[in-house]
Amino acid sequence: MKTAELRQKDTAGLKEEVKSLQKAHFGLRMQKATQQLTNTTVLGQTRRAIARAKTIMAEQQRAAAK
Repeated sequence: MKTAELRQKDTAGLKEEVKSLQKAHFGLRMQKATQQLTNTTVLGQTRRAIARAKTIMAEQQRAAAK
């Protein structure tokens, strides 16, 4: 998901996005462990997407605190 799309979501939406990304990342890790994953670059992409969503969530919380 693009950063602009994430910035439009509220805190609850971002939490749901992070939860779904973490679930997807777990599934990919299990596929890798059982040697079913052929494209391992997806692991890094989901990890970065989780970090991106968490960063935007932290930015929104800092802005709300001001």
